[in-house]
Amino acid sequence: MMLVEETQVPEAALPVEALKRHLRLGSGFAEDDVQEAVLGSFLRAALAAIEARTGKALITRGFLATFSTWRDMTGQVLPVAPVTAVTELTIVDRFGGATQIAPGAYRLQPDSFAPRLVPQASYLPSIPEGGAAEIRFEAGYGAAFDALPDDLKQAVLLLAAHYYEYRDETALSEGCMPFGVTSLIARYRPVRLGLGA
Repeated sequence: MMLVEETQVPEAALPVEALKRHLRLGSGFAEDDVQEAVLGSFLRAALAAIEARTGKALITRGFLATFSTWRDMTGQVLPVAPVTAVTELTIVDRFGGATQIAPGAYRLQPDSFAPRLVPQASYLPSIPEGGAAEIRFEAGYGAAFDALPDDLKQAVLLLAAHYYEYRDETALSEGCMPFGVTSLIARYRPVRLGLGA
């Protein structure tokens, strides 16, 4: 499986002003526009880190998931949540020939952790040997930062502030995330059950 983010979070969706208030930064200085670009980059980094930990797309955008085989012919779990719409399903053969599947042949089965593409009939269309299935879909809580649940909004601001405060620190361990952030995103993380569970 390969996942590609086809559209990025737009600049207008980044809560730069909210981060300024969170950091208690002054305004009206000549370098305001430089500061905004820096804060925007920390917000993008915070969004990406939280999305990686939770498996959630925070701001709505388009994705392309490519599968070489179906894990289950009766429904394929999509790699991020929450999915709001499946916009296209295409079967590609080994030579690059593409067949777009009619939208009436499949549907989205929404789920907070494991949304699925399911067939309207018994099975998803077969993937030819050496070929792939390409699923285009929209995922995210909304087009604006305000659409996020309050705890995720707070987690993004806390992590962006952490990145801002420690921007010159090189001794932090890999994957360092403040406890406050990890506790805020804990309920959004996927639950994995082992053999002994």
